[in-house]
Amino acid sequence: MTTSFEDFATGQVTPLLRYATVLTGDPHLAQDVVQECLLRAQQRWSRIAKLDAPTAYLKRMVTNEYLSWRRRWKPHVSLHGIDPPGPDETRHHDERQAMLQRIDRLPRKQKAAVVLRFYEGYDDAEIAETLGCSQVTVRSHISRALATLRTNVRVKEEL
Repeated sequence: MTTSFEDFATGQVTPLLRYATVLTGDPHLAQDVVQECLLRAQQRWSRIAKLDAPTAYLKRMVTNEYLSWRRRWKPHVSLHGIDPPGPDETRHHDERQAMLQRIDRLPRKQKAAVVLRFYEGYDDAEIAETLGCSQVTVRSHISRALATLRTNVRVKEEL
């Protein structure tokens, strides 16, 4: 039995928005990215619905849209909109916010690889399929991203 596009979209819009928000760092841009992908998916739904993993296909569409987005991006957009508003004075929160800001500064493919690995829990093969590259390239993106993040932490500690 094939699920209707409306039922599929209703069930997947929230996880796709969460994923896109982490990737873009901007909830409004994430909405634009997801909306664009859902519009394209609706037009091709008869083909997409027959796939073994239509959800993974849509996530790849979101990733590709993020990687090729044509609009001008604001530099170093904060990811503060992901969490519910309200003050959180704990050290854990401060460290998390600082890490999200450092992740925001990574090159797009490195950022996407890190988000897919540590936010979505994907393995190398799943990340490679989503990004359209080899598993070796995935490991390279993640290695470089982690090295950059470690360097940024050391620099901050020295200040």
